This record gives sequence, C-alpha cells and structure tokens, in this order.
Amino acid sequence: MTIRFPGIILFFLLSLTASAQPPCKSNIHIGLAYPLSSNWIHAGDYTNYFSLHALLGVSAGERSFCAAGFSNVVRQDATGFIAAGFSNHILNRAEGVQLAGFVNTIRNEANGFTAAGFMNITGRVRGLQTAGFGNISTSAVNGLQAAGFVNIAAGNATAQISGFANIAEDVEGLQASGFINKAKNVNTQVGGFINIARQVSGVQIAGFINIADSNDYPIGIVNIIRNGEQNLGVTVDEALTTLVSFRSGGRVLYGILGAGVNLREEKTLYALEAGIGAHIRLSPSFRINLEGTTMTLADFEPGTHFRSSLRVLPAIRAGRLEFFAGPTINHAIFSDHKGADLVYGYLWSTDRIDHYHGIYLGATGGVQFQL
Repeated sequence: MTIRFPGIILFFLLSLTASAQPPCKSNIHIGLAYPLSSNWIHAGDYTNYFSLHALLGVSAGERSFCAAGFSNVVRQDATGFIAAGFSNHILNRAEGVQLAGFVNTIRNEANGFTAAGFMNITGRVRGLQTAGFGNISTSAVNGLQAAGFVNIAAGNATAQISGFANIAEDVEGLQASGFINKAKNVNTQVGGFINIARQVSGVQIAGFINIADSNDYPIGIVNIIRNGEQNLGVTVDEALTTLVSFRSGGRVLYGILGAGVNLREEKTLYALEAGIGAHIRLSPSFRINLEGTTMTLADFEPGTHFRSSLRVLPAIRAGRLEFFAGPTINHAIFSDHKGADLVYGYLWSTDRIDHYHGIYLGATGGVQFQL
C-alpha cells in the first residue's frame, strides 16, 4: 500500500520561508501572520521555545509551545504543545501534542497525541491519533488510530477504531469499525458488517460476513474461511419447520443462515434463521455441534413468532456428507396466536403484554453436504 504525502497541504509558505541565513533560535516568537512577526521574513529559519500568532505562524522548529489562530507551519521538528484553529503542518518530526480544528499533517513521524477535527495525515505514528473523519499514516502505526469515518495505515498498526472502515497491512492488536475492516495479518477484527483478512490469530466478529484464509474463530452469519468449512444442508425440527441452511466458518466456530417453511400449519409460515455454532471434534468421523440460533416465522399478516434455541447435535461424517440430530431447548415468543399450535407441553409459559412466552424441549435433525 503506497500513500503519497499531499503536497498541496504544505501551502505556498515553503517558498516564502526559503533563506540563506543559518539556523537561529529565539525564546519568544509573536506575530499576526507571516511575515508580520517578531522574526520578520526570517521566521522560517528560527527555532522557537514559545510561539503565539493571531493567524499564521512559520518557523524552522518549535521546542515547547506553539499556537496560532489559523495555522502553524514548522519546517523541521516540533516538540511540546502545538495547536491551531485550522491546521498544523510539520515537515519532519513531531513529538508531544498536536491539536488542530481541521487537519494535522506530519511528514515523517508523530510521537505522542495527534488530534484533528477532520483528519490527521502522518508518516510513522507512535502514540494516539484521533480525528473526526479520518487518520492516514504513510507508514506504521505503533499505537491507536481512532476516527469517526476511516483509518488507513500503509504499514503495520497496533490498533484501529473507526466509525466506518479500517485498512492496514498487518494489525498486531485490534481493528474495530462500524462497517469494514481489512488487513493481511491481524489478531482481532470487530466489524459492523464485514471483516477481510488473510491470517487471523484471534477472533473475527462481524455483523454479517467474515473473510479470511485462516481463522478458527470467526463469529458472523456468513464466514468464508479458506481452511475452514462451508456446508449446505436441510434441517427439520419437532414443529416440522424445514430449512435449507448454510453453515460456514473455521475449524471451531461457524455461522448459520437458513430459510424455509413450516409444514405443520395449514397456513404457510415462512421461516428465517440465523445463529452461531461450535464444533467439538471427537474423531475424524464423529463430532458434536453446539448451536445457538434465532428464528422468525411470518406469513406477512399481523402477529409475530420468534424462537431462540440451544442445540446439542451429535454428527457423523461420511465423506462430504454429515448426518446430525439431537435435543434442543427453546424459548418461543409470539403474538396474535401466530404459531401457537406448533408446540405442546411447555416447561414454563406466561402471557406478558399481548405476547406469549414459553420454554420447551424439542429436537432437530438433518443432513448437510460440504461444499
């Protein structure tokens, strides 16, 4: 991944501060806007210990405190506290705290805390970056990137947290986003919709889909894992709800997505099921599948029927086929008597605010084919 440092953000001030004068130091640098300051037209040659500008400050370096109402441009290194109402532009290294109302750009390395109302654009990062919209690093991030929309690290990253997307080469710790995470090698990914990686040493958690070459612990409805399993099968339960189900995941955890109909009710009830499961391998041909699922039954008329189930399903494999069956414990919630005749003999039941609640024992069995 290659990200070029955006030259347009460095402003026209680079040319204005060019000078043959040798580097100088000043204790205090005060002004309105370059070149209207105490260091005049040679401000770009001075390293300052205290800088304060009403609008725009320019310097060779900053060593303690630097603040401007609009923007700071530092041609070399900046250490300490750097703040601007709109932007900070540091053309080499920054160490300490950099705060900007809109954007921070640091060409080579940022050590410490960098915060911007819109975006941080840096080279290597050691510490914390936080921005209202995005963080972009042209090299590695040894610390945390946190943004309202997107984090991008051209190299490795320790942790990325964003409202929409995280993108990095390798992530040693955590990627967490509201929509998508993408990395080559990562420890843990938590995405609102999708996670994409090559090698995952820990857990992938997604609202819908995980994709990886290798991952034993994906938690999502659909998990496309190259060294895992994808199974397509048919299941039937004690209420004759018959589903075509897709089970996909790693060698340990997997996701469940199914759709079908109930064959007991005279009026057709359509079923949709989602859940997660875990394989307990006892031998190459025998294992126990533990599953937790949620199902809804609907006929597009008033009334609801939801069921949550825990299943213990011994399974026998024969080539690509697997046969499974076992007991379940279920919690049903329905209104307007939708699906009320599907089950008899509740262990516990009650009526609560126009909804019927009941717990009962059941059974599920089926066959699936490994794709």
